[in-house]
Amino acid sequence: MARKLTFDKVLFTAVVLLVVLGLVMVYSSSIATGVAGAELRVLKSPFAKQSIAAGLGLCAMVVVMSFDYRHLKKPWLLYPGIGAVAALLVAVLYAPERNESHRWIYYKGLSLQPSELAKLALVVFLAYQLDRKWESVNRPAFILPTAIFVSAIVLLVVVEPDLGTATILMMVASVMLFLGGIAWRYVVGVLIALLPLFWFSIMMVPYRRERLLSFLSPELDPLDSGYQAMQSLIAIGSGGVWGVGLGQSGQKLQFLPLANSDFIFAILGEELGLVGGAAVLSLFLLVGWRALRAGHRAPDHFGRFLAWGLCALILLQALIHASITLQLLPVTGTPLPLISYGGTALMCNLVACGLLLNVSQHGV
Repeated sequence: MARKLTFDKVLFTAVVLLVVLGLVMVYSSSIATGVAGAELRVLKSPFAKQSIAAGLGLCAMVVVMSFDYRHLKKPWLLYPGIGAVAALLVAVLYAPERNESHRWIYYKGLSLQPSELAKLALVVFLAYQLDRKWESVNRPAFILPTAIFVSAIVLLVVVEPDLGTATILMMVASVMLFLGGIAWRYVVGVLIALLPLFWFSIMMVPYRRERLLSFLSPELDPLDSGYQAMQSLIAIGSGGVWGVGLGQSGQKLQFLPLANSDFIFAILGEELGLVGGAAVLSLFLLVGWRALRAGHRAPDHFGRFLAWGLCALILLQALIHASITLQLLPVTGTPLPLISYGGTALMCNLVACGLLLNVSQHGV
């Protein structure tokens, strides 16, 4: 008799709680901007858009839970999907510019961020490679196609330009390859080769150079290059232990830019305090624990590395976002998974959670 599949209720509950909290915080952090811009009309406010994305994303998560994740490693499904993502990463370079970058494709009021799809494609492809060539991870048959794929995806994202997302892609790939048993000499060699390029990409671009220098001493230029970092620290410091109260943030009133996306954790810390911030981080740790558990119990290498790769993707983004708002890292555009405003990111993260729930159902 076949074993009845059951999903991880703890993981499912943690994900739903993060999404609900995200909707509350998007509403709270966006309402001042909406009033100022007269954008609280139906379907046009950030909260309405995020609610629609959350509904679609939760439906997608349930759908993804319902099929066997091992279908993803079938070449007829895997390679066309990766090809479509690569095509979108090229197409976005010709899309209209916004904030001095080409990160979104627009169509009749809708927008798509291909780099979010690239995160999922990277994890799925590497899990497929590690499953198919498990015993040859240190041979050219594995290293060359893997290096070409990762380099191509990362380069396309860098050209947008989006160095923050490119860095996350490299970090996720490094974690997966390390867990896959790749030799240290390759990891160290790649890092040595990339460090000069990374440094060059920062120092030769004025706004990136200013962000790095202001990270070291934001108080020296609090009205320009250090403005976001200082305002974020003010928000979190104002929250104290218990916060100023939900909806009572002062920093969201046009003081802290991108309060509903890149700095939503700062607003959360201001309104809900240390207790609220710790609770959110605890939920992410809970998601990470259940994802690691799902990977450990997976019946095959593909499921194992798929779960661990998605775990790294979610936790690294959450850690980087929180670190930026606390002035522990230079400012980059890294959203907080499942919470920050952004429809493509929210739906992709919910699909990732659906895959985690799928793998957990097949655990041995």
